[in-house]
Amino acid sequence: MQKFRQHLTDNVIPVFRRRLSGVDALPQLAILGLLSGLFTGAVILLFRFAIELPLGYFLPEGDAEAFEALAPITRGVLPLTGAIVLGIFLHRLAIHDRKVGVVHVMERLNYHQGYISLRSALVQFVTGVATVVTGQSAGREGPAVHLGAAFSSLMGQWMRLPNNSIRTLVACGCAAAISASFNTPIAGVIFAMEVVMMEYTIAGFTPIILSAVSAAIVTQIVYGGEPAFSVPALTMNSLMEIPWIIAIAVIIGVAAAAFIHLLSYTSNVQKGRPIWLRLAVAGLLMVPFAIFVPEVMGIGYDTVNLTIHGELTFWILISVGVAKLFITAVTLGLGMPSGVIGPTLFMGATLGGAMGLIGAAMAPEMTSSVGFYAMLGMGAMMGAVLQAPLAALMALLELTRNPNIILPGMLIITTASLITSEVFGKQSLFVTILNNQGMSYQNSPVIQALRRVAVGAIMDRSISRTDREISLDDARQLLRTEPKWLIVEGASGPTALLPLVDLARYLEHLNEQAQLHTPDQHAEDLIDLMEIPANRRDLAPIQYQATLEEALDQFDNTQAEALYVQRHVAPMIQRIYGVVLPTDIESYYQYRRS
Repeated sequence: MQKFRQHLTDNVIPVFRRRLSGVDALPQLAILGLLSGLFTGAVILLFRFAIELPLGYFLPEGDAEAFEALAPITRGVLPLTGAIVLGIFLHRLAIHDRKVGVVHVMERLNYHQGYISLRSALVQFVTGVATVVTGQSAGREGPAVHLGAAFSSLMGQWMRLPNNSIRTLVACGCAAAISASFNTPIAGVIFAMEVVMMEYTIAGFTPIILSAVSAAIVTQIVYGGEPAFSVPALTMNSLMEIPWIIAIAVIIGVAAAAFIHLLSYTSNVQKGRPIWLRLAVAGLLMVPFAIFVPEVMGIGYDTVNLTIHGELTFWILISVGVAKLFITAVTLGLGMPSGVIGPTLFMGATLGGAMGLIGAAMAPEMTSSVGFYAMLGMGAMMGAVLQAPLAALMALLELTRNPNIILPGMLIITTASLITSEVFGKQSLFVTILNNQGMSYQNSPVIQALRRVAVGAIMDRSISRTDREISLDDARQLLRTEPKWLIVEGASGPTALLPLVDLARYLEHLNEQAQLHTPDQHAEDLIDLMEIPANRRDLAPIQYQATLEEALDQFDNTQAEALYVQRHVAPMIQRIYGVVLPTDIESYYQYRRS
């Protein structure tokens, strides 16, 4: 057993990591995707249990969404108390530890190569459960995405994988979380690539698909194979409905733009105020809504199901839809650590259902069911708010399991997304929040290409480390080993990179001097590799896990001419594996383009 472990440590694992450095490691990535999905599925189950068990215990009839059945005074006190407790909890944390949700995952991907801490995951778990259990206008999918991404990232960090693989694992965790939450594997895959990663790659699809499928299997074992909503058979009665569908798309697009604008405005206005005060204000604002429009409390999927089955009146649908839009945007803007995907579906369903009732009143013979328009509204609002039309369409298709929804779904989702982005100039909600925090989300083709590859894939391993001053015999021994580069050690570590050919040329010069019987005065002394004629390059370190994007950043920050690739192999001990030059990165990118 000891020999087997040693074999894994010395041979199998290093080869596994090295293969993952490149973009062609599909078998290895597939294994990681499968593990990520299983791990994330288990975490999401635990997260859902933590929400449903206490709600099922204290809400009437054991219904985890029956906030409406509580007494009015209880409905008012519950979110206020929860907001105050959350405010005190978050106030005691450092500012960087308060960040949660999809936006935090995108920040870690863009600025920290997908490294997410265990502390961040635990904070998200606690706040995600608390917001739903205390009746805030919240969703569980945003926190689920954070948890899936975090634990997948932690798995990659524990295995000490290259950063490009950790980024892929984060995407796998996002896809698995959406898949496990809604039982929609395809939508999970597209969400991860369209919303979080903002890129599509052939190598990325395989592990992300496996992750989404395995997570769905885990949750289906417990919750069954039915989707998140009970959807009757839906169909479009007539092509004459298309103008009305376009009109609804315009209304949904306007509502989505208003939601993004209100959240962004609230977020900008409250900057600089302490978190406990902001959440206390959010709790106070929830009180009248909880008392008079209790449907906005919690996740609200019971209301969505009633809407889909046409059991709510027009005025109820309009009032709860507008109320959900306002209170969700304001409380999120104030800093409430709530999810936004669930409320987005709620708003779309109620507003779409209300428009369906109007259509039925105007042309009852031609208009489809209220549930048909509620489902279209869900897809349109999700697509417009997240600026993710393909993810919204896939979610719509998987939730309805009805191909007849595709044509009207494509029309309403793309139209609503265009109204939000082109008419009102709104970006994705998550990108908007990042911009408000003074951060950008880089997704240019060059940056995407450089993030997919680790330095280990292109580094030159033909190296030898040597002291600055060496004897003639040591120099000849270096020539016999024939490395391409010499890493010259200084007092505080590697200081310069020297081509071996330059040392060979110098030794040849010494031999010529000896043959002319005019030996160089330093021939018998130590050779100073920092003094001989050579094309030396200044060195800076880069970690083995780093991507090519990080390598370019290191070149810019240090003004170095070469990077030596190192990794911690023991406390206070670094092992050097190779060197990377700017020309190596440029050549790799040009090769991939061609």
